[in-house]
Amino acid sequence: MCGPSKSEKRAAAEQRAEAELAKQEQVKDRAESKREDITDALSARSERKGTRGGGSGRRSLYSAGTGSGFLDRFR
Repeated sequence: MCGPSKSEKRAAAEQRAEAELAKQEQVKDRAESKREDITDALSARSERKGTRGGGSGRRSLYSAGTGSGFLDRFR
């Protein structure tokens, strides 16, 4: 006979499927870990800066609301 038998092919296919599931689990675990790390880093940064919910954040260059926007400089 030439080549692998049906049982060998089936066993190889099952091993590939198991390996793929294990790989997907590792990717999922790594993604969850990164998500938690990013969340922790962002919350620590906002606590250090004290900018959660208020304070000076990004402002528009065109209209800052107090007359100090980009367009107001040239009027």
